[in-house]
Amino acid sequence: MFNVRNDGSRNTVSFASRLASSEAFKTLFREGMTLVEEAAAYLDGPGRQESRLLSRSDALAYAAESMRLTTRLMQLASWLLLQRAVNEGEMTQLQASSEKNKVKLTRQDIASSAEVFARLPEPLRDLTTQSLRLQARIVHLDRLLYTKAADGPEAQARAGIEAQLEKLRAAFQTGGESKKDRDAFGFGS
Repeated sequence: MFNVRNDGSRNTVSFASRLASSEAFKTLFREGMTLVEEAAAYLDGPGRQESRLLSRSDALAYAAESMRLTTRLMQLASWLLLQRAVNEGEMTQLQASSEKNKVKLTRQDIASSAEVFARLPEPLRDLTTQSLRLQARIVHLDRLLYTKAADGPEAQARAGIEAQLEKLRAAFQTGGESKKDRDAFGFGS
């Protein structure tokens, strides 16, 4: 997690940041964008035809799964594009973190039961499975990149200060009259 400089001091290096700007990220980006294109081509073409051949209940499951697939892939593509913008210097990690909050990168499982999912067309099942794997990888990378910054020593210190300020606000709003409040702030009796 750190490099030692010639002068003996330590310089922190984020492995997640290195990974996000590496050839591995470029491969992940290409994989994600290719999956988006494949899903769009399938859903707009053969998928429409295949869905018409399904029973009513399976057609509803197909619709639910295809909507979830589309939503999941759009979230993943948005995240990948934001990270690529950081890698190419178009925005800072802080700007991406702010923009990332608009992208709801959440884990989504399949909407159907395993039994119903098994009856759906194989290409839809395959695209869904690939998207779930990609989602797991991106969610993991996202946590490495963005959660560590939020959990770092500075964030913990700010959280501690905020907690103390909140106690003070609460004490002064209620007049701070109880012994419990006085003891909590070290004022004694």
